[in-house]
Amino acid sequence: MTTALLYDPLFLAHTLPGHPENHTRLERIHAAIDRRGLRERLLAIPPRPATLQELERVHTHRYMEWVRRRAEMGGDAWDGGETYVVRASYEAAVLAAGAAIRAVEAVLAGEADNAFALVRPPGHHAFPDSGEGFCLFNNVAIAARAALAAGLERVLIADFDLHHGNGTQAIFYDDPNVLYFSTHQWGIYPGSGWISETGRGAGAGTTINVPLPVGAGDTALAAAYDTVLTPLARRFRPDLILVSAGYDAHWADPLGSLMATVSGLAAVVRRLAMLAEEHCAGRLVLCLEGGYNLDALAAGVCASLNVLLGDAQVEDPLGPPPRPERPADDVLARVRQVHGI
Repeated sequence: MTTALLYDPLFLAHTLPGHPENHTRLERIHAAIDRRGLRERLLAIPPRPATLQELERVHTHRYMEWVRRRAEMGGDAWDGGETYVVRASYEAAVLAAGAAIRAVEAVLAGEADNAFALVRPPGHHAFPDSGEGFCLFNNVAIAARAALAAGLERVLIADFDLHHGNGTQAIFYDDPNVLYFSTHQWGIYPGSGWISETGRGAGAGTTINVPLPVGAGDTALAAAYDTVLTPLARRFRPDLILVSAGYDAHWADPLGSLMATVSGLAAVVRRLAMLAEEHCAGRLVLCLEGGYNLDALAAGVCASLNVLLGDAQVEDPLGPPPRPERPADDVLARVRQVHGI
């Protein structure tokens, strides 16, 4: 199994002291990759910047220029200080989007069986004309549009970040060629991701939200993928699976309380790898989103890489959550009813 890793040091330059989404996230991940001996097993593919045409398949020219100008002026912050740019942010964001595209290109060309784009800034809260929630450009959405432009007919995006990917949902809400599936903690930012949000027009039924209660944990995540996504993927028959890989669903993360474990998130990736094998010759690309406990983030990314490499076992140094899981059977039943499963 050949797994590509896409990364560039420029991703470290987008950083703001004291902000949870900063350069130390990637530094800790890379240290863990080296410590566990994963580096030599991965195919390093240099990313390339996304072209203007590739970016404009998702974002408005006006918004991209707005980000570029603020970066050139030395930086800015908005969204209550949550989302920021520094001088290097525009170039980093363009390269992050390009890394996601290059990962897709590598998988489609057979250079790699699967890939992980280890990028910053993250993307799934970015809309066509605005960015929020730490995100500037929507990396996964840009990669999905690039895949469709390359001739694929159907792309599945799975999002296991703690937070609902409101930007990704909005971009593809009326698109029948992209299936968006999100598991997320209910009742926190951004406040979207209701079960009733299922798509619009030609895209009706291609948005699937599974809002999970506090403490739902590994059992609910596994059930969501087994009893909701698996049958819907068989109905949709994707040509490619993209993943918004956020590790803030972990029980130790300071931003939420979903109570997943490293092993549980790895099990989600394993299910996605199985779906990719079943439907699209194993074509699976992960893009980094959130994750703000550095130990959980690093362990989670390494466990995902183990799965992509075909390893049967993963390391979970943080172990189980301190509290029992909370059942989510009623939520899953409502999702299945809404989507006719």
